[in-house]
Amino acid sequence: MKNTAFDAVIDAPFGKVGIRADAQCVREIVYLPDDVDSIAPEKPLAKEAAAQIRAYFQTPSMRFDLPFALRGTAFQQRVWQGISGIAAGQVWTYGQLAREIGSVPRAVGQACGSNPLPIVIPCHRVVASGGIGGFAHHPGEGFYRNVKRWLLAHEGVSIA
Repeated sequence: MKNTAFDAVIDAPFGKVGIRADAQCVREIVYLPDDVDSIAPEKPLAKEAAAQIRAYFQTPSMRFDLPFALRGTAFQQRVWQGISGIAAGQVWTYGQLAREIGSVPRAVGQACGSNPLPIVIPCHRVVASGGIGGFAHHPGEGFYRNVKRWLLAHEGVSIA
């Protein structure tokens, strides 16, 4: 599948990762299936984002250091800030994060699903109280839930 909307598409253990960046900021990171064509990064920031994502695939505790632009509501920004404080190998429930920021689990789940920078803002570390939960606004089994499972397992977490 050809996709020219990305500045880079790199291989990942679960498929591909698409990166959108400009000269100043990483704007979006997207999980993609294996059949999307790879695109070598040319822009310096896309190259750096690709290198840091590849480093994460080697060492899940690495910290990202990328300039990024987050577009979202004030509430989404609060949720994403809360997610950013969850360390690799740790998980919080939607309810825990909601209590931390003074909200409710469903609203937190919606903001998690709207995260434009997964991996960098590790929304995979937020799970349902009774299991893994949804991922990227995809509640059922399938590609996105498998990505979430892989990311958590990579960080040493096993959730049904």
